[in-house]
Amino acid sequence: MKTWLLAAVLATNALFASYCLADDAQKTQPSSKIPTEEKAFVDAVGQLDKTKIVAQLGQPAKADDVRIKDTDKIAASIWQYHNLNTAADGTLYLTTELDFIDDKVVQIVFLNNDGSEGTEGGETYELPAAKPGM
Repeated sequence: MKTWLLAAVLATNALFASYCLADDAQKTQPSSKIPTEEKAFVDAVGQLDKTKIVAQLGQPAKADDVRIKDTDKIAASIWQYHNLNTAADGTLYLTTELDFIDDKVVQIVFLNNDGSEGTEGGETYELPAAKPGM
């Protein structure tokens, strides 16, 4: 009986310790959620690849791939998300377009239309090819 009680106490202590450590880790880790305000979004998304973007935003509403002739290799992609981002004043952009070369975002366009009317009346951000300190 003593052995069973000792094992139960040790197991309880181990569970409690792991719960406390996990709780502390969650408090110290920054949120991985991508911000929705346009400039903060540009800064955050510029650091991510396609896989990480899909993990946080889901699949795009529309995706077009540009393939290298006579191969299956995707050279560039254009993804569109709807009702995702806001301007600095809080107004909602109807479409956010992410332009990729290979696996990295090279341009982000915020549109006030559904994406079928071009980029008139929107904001465009070109991301630098190399990030300082990376």
